Amino acid sequence: MSAQAQMRAMLDQLMGTSRDGDTTRQRIKFSDDRVCKSHLLNCCPHDILCGTRMDLGECLKVHDLALRADYEIASKKQDFFFELDAMDHLQSFISDCDRRTDIAKKRLADTQEEISAEVAAKAERVHELNEEIGKLLAKAEQLGAEGNVEESQTVMDEVEKTRIQKREAEEIYRNSMPASSFQQQKLRVCEVCSAYLGLHDNDRRLADHFGGKLHLGFIEIREKLDVLKRLVAEKKERRNQDRLKRREERDREERDKLKKRSRSRERRKRQSRSSSRDRKRKTRSRSRETHHRPKSHSGSRSRSRSHHRSRDRSRDRSSKAKSSRDKERSSKDRVSRDHSRDRERKHKRNNESTNGKPESRSSEELEAGEI
Repeated sequence: MSAQAQMRAMLDQLMGTSRDGDTTRQRIKFSDDRVCKSHLLNCCPHDILCGTRMDLGECLKVHDLALRADYEIASKKQDFFFELDAMDHLQSFISDCDRRTDIAKKRLADTQEEISAEVAAKAERVHELNEEIGKLLAKAEQLGAEGNVEESQTVMDEVEKTRIQKREAEEIYRNSMPASSFQQQKLRVCEVCSAYLGLHDNDRRLADHFGGKLHLGFIEIREKLDVLKRLVAEKKERRNQDRLKRREERDREERDKLKKRSRSRERRKRQSRSSSRDRKRKTRSRSRETHHRPKSHSGSRSRSRSHHRSRDRSRDRSSKAKSSRDKERSSKDRVSRDHSRDRERKHKRNNESTNGKPESRSSEELEAGEI
């Protein structure tokens, strides 16, 4: 990469896609499905293993340092939960690597002769010492490159001690089995990167393996996978807690609504009961007023009205009695007059029969006087 390209990549990584107003680069956002989420989190295996023996080539999704800068800026304000996509990506890659390791182990087990458990333990001890030497050499080289000469020399002293232990372990292992079997037991598989390691590899080759980009790249991928798993678990737990809180709040609101509804129902019931009681009281008071006629303005009116009605009734009865008495008197007078007339007529007839006309005149005069 040229110096100009490196400078451009640094500016993209620092400022993002909007640093120079390039509209063509702004057409795609970091949240687009075409963008590699593992690249945004700086853990894509295509980037980590680039240039190694297991170079995976170019990633099928978009890799852009400017989009990574945009994501880092936006993730400070909002959680996009891209860790789940990156975790799935790395998990599938590590699962493939572990599968290859198992296949390689099975192939070695098929091609090598079976040996006793004691001999296998001795061979395993040699392999462990080999790996320890390689790791110590890689550490010493790194410390020397950083300028820590004293620490690097201390590590080299540990390397020498481990080499002595390795030679002793090889001698014990070689004497415990025949030569043919010893030659067949010279390979093993690295648990980290699934590469083959020889039992008789020299220190330089072991240092190149354990300090190489391939082995360190697999270590980085596995470590980042563990970090992503922890982050995803924490975020899921946080989301579950938030969901539970929201559910509890909804349940509390529903309970409050139900309480309010029940209170309103009880209030309406109490109001209806009170209104019915009031109606009953009113009806009772009216019935008592009609029966007992309490002293009140309306009662006095009704009493006066009833008094007037009773007086009118008594007047009507008295007038009727008077009229009936008058009728009886008039009828009695009429009867008495009729009787007197009859007597007078009889007396007149008697007088006419005995005395003649003068008597009749006097009776007529009497009748006229009575009339």
